[in-house]
Amino acid sequence: MARLRSRPAFLAALAVLGAALPLSLLAAVCLGTNALPVGQVYTVLRYELAYRLAGVPIPEGWGPGTPLHDVVWLIRLPRLVLAAAVGTCLALSGAVMQALVQNPLADPYVLGISSGASLGATLALLVGAGAGLGGGFVGGMAFVGALGASFAVVALANLGGRANTVKLLLAGSALAAVCGAFSSFLIYRADADRAASQVARWTMGSMAAASWPSNGVLVLAALLGTAFFLTRSRALNLMLLGDDTALTLGTDLHRLRMVCLAVTALMTGLAVWAAGIIGFVGLVVPHGVRLLFGADHRRLVPLAALAGGLFLLWADVLCRVVLPGNELPVGILTSMLGAPVFLYLMARSRYGFGGGSA
Repeated sequence: MARLRSRPAFLAALAVLGAALPLSLLAAVCLGTNALPVGQVYTVLRYELAYRLAGVPIPEGWGPGTPLHDVVWLIRLPRLVLAAAVGTCLALSGAVMQALVQNPLADPYVLGISSGASLGATLALLVGAGAGLGGGFVGGMAFVGALGASFAVVALANLGGRANTVKLLLAGSALAAVCGAFSSFLIYRADADRAASQVARWTMGSMAAASWPSNGVLVLAALLGTAFFLTRSRALNLMLLGDDTALTLGTDLHRLRMVCLAVTALMTGLAVWAAGIIGFVGLVVPHGVRLLFGADHRRLVPLAALAGGLFLLWADVLCRVVLPGNELPVGILTSMLGAPVFLYLMARSRYGFGGGSA
């Protein structure tokens, strides 16, 4: 285990994961209910990219309107890119959130984000709130609910003095209960079977609504979030030691914690907007990386970002092929895969949150 925490091992893992992501995108496009030949998929992508980047005309029979082009460029590739971006956002947010609240069981939804998103989606589906936002109004209302809940938690935690980890967790639990109660009340007052089915389907997560415009937003959020937290890796390491220790070292973490909370809330809210609620990615992936490579955020941040993208990308592929003729919600599969992996990682190593593994 110690060998994996050396700098050469970290650089090798970074190179492997960085190369695996684009190769996985190419391989995963070929997989589905109907497998596609790798050579044809590569040709479609080559012609499309040449047209978009250099204006080179696409030969007849390979462009828009042909079945192969539309399946590759408009259906499969957008959802795979979205899965990778959402996985990156969730894994990175989970790693950061665990440091912010000094709790190894924290995930991106610890501040009531999932409950706020569910309430927003419930209002959209059952009351029609946010219909003026257009076709994506359900995701838009979920995004509003997620951000509103997270910022409400921060505001509540700062009442009566500065927020600390205990107050953040308590405020998150309280607000999650309130949002959950309102969602249940709305479902109870509506047509119970139809309402419960609609809300449950949305909260299971899916990449089916992927499109290139939404992908651009998520990819940008993933890249900027990774860059931001890389520049804050030293402060994140200090957070693991506690606020008192950080103060003795001359660093006041309160303001930085609030900024990091806002960034993670934004990234998680965007992930919820695009794909619904997907559990376990933000819990399992950071733990796996931390167990193998240590708790230093200079290594944890980039490795968790890449591993999260790969994990959710292949989870989405499995969702499309595991039930022929049907699609399994990705949130179900991530929980089915994530829980056993998490228990295995915990069982095979005596695990210290600060990075120690005896």
